[in-house]
Amino acid sequence: MGKDIEVGTEYAPKDYQDPPPAPLIDPEELGKWSFYRAIIAEFIATLLFLYITVLTVIGYKSQTDTDHNGEQCGGVGILGIAWAFGGMIFVLVYCTAGISGGHINPAVTFGLFLARKVSLVRAIMYMLAQCLGAICGCGLVKAFQKAYYVKYGGGANMLNDGYSTGTGLGAEIIGTFVLVYTVFAATDPKRNARDSHIPVLAPLPIGFAVFMVHLATIPVTGTGINPARSFGAAVIYGKEKAWDDQWIFWVGPFIGAAIAAFYHQFILRAGAVKALGSFRSNA
Repeated sequence: MGKDIEVGTEYAPKDYQDPPPAPLIDPEELGKWSFYRAIIAEFIATLLFLYITVLTVIGYKSQTDTDHNGEQCGGVGILGIAWAFGGMIFVLVYCTAGISGGHINPAVTFGLFLARKVSLVRAIMYMLAQCLGAICGCGLVKAFQKAYYVKYGGGANMLNDGYSTGTGLGAEIIGTFVLVYTVFAATDPKRNARDSHIPVLAPLPIGFAVFMVHLATIPVTGTGINPARSFGAAVIYGKEKAWDDQWIFWVGPFIGAAIAAFYHQFILRAGAVKALGSFRSNA
C-alpha cells in the first residue's frame, strides 16, 4: 500500500483522496432531499440520545435516594452513566454516519464547519435540529416520568458544588477537545483508506471518547461537551441553576472544538504548510 513518503523532492502517490473543502454557502444543497434527510436524521438521533441518557441519569439518582428506599450503592453508578452516553453515541453515529455524518452535537458540527467539512447553511440547520431533538428527547422523559424528572434534576448540567467557574469551563473545553479531536482522527480520509476493512472503526473510538470524558468530568459539571444536550435538559427542567451555568456548556465546547479543528487541520495535517507551499509554487 502506498504511503506519503518523501523521496528527494518527490512524493509517492497517495492512496487516499482528500475531499474538496465545502463551500461557505451552497444554494444547490437546499434543493436536494439528501440535505433534509440529513437534518431529520440529526433531529431523531439527538432525540434518542437525550431520551436514553437522561432516563439513565434519573434512574440512577432515584435508585440511590436513601430517603425513598434507595441504596447508596444502588443503580448503575457513574460508570453506568458514562457507558450510557458513550454507548449511545457509538450506536447513533454508526446508524447515521452515512446519512448526516452522525454529528449529534453542535460542537462537533462547529468543529467540522471550521475545517470546511460542512457548509454554513448545513451547520446552522444541523445545530437547530440537534437542539430541537434534545428538547423533544427530554420532553419525552418528563412526559413519562414527571415526578422523578423534576425531583432528580431532569438530567440538567450544572456546575457542582466545590468547583469554580474556571474549573468547569476548563473541563468542558478539554473534554470537547478530546471528543472533536477523536472525530477528526477517526474520519480522516487518510486513515479510512488504510482501515477500510473495519467499518465500525470510526463510531467506536468516538463512543469511547465520550465514555472516558464522562468518567473524568461528571463530578465537575455532570459532563456537557454537547451544547444541545445541555440546552435541551435546561429548557425542559427550567430551573434557575441550570440557566445560570448554561453559558459554560456553550462557550467551553465551542472553544474546545475550535482548538481541535485547528490542531488537526493545521498541525497534524500540516494545512498551514501545504497552503504556504501552494502559494510559493504559484508565485
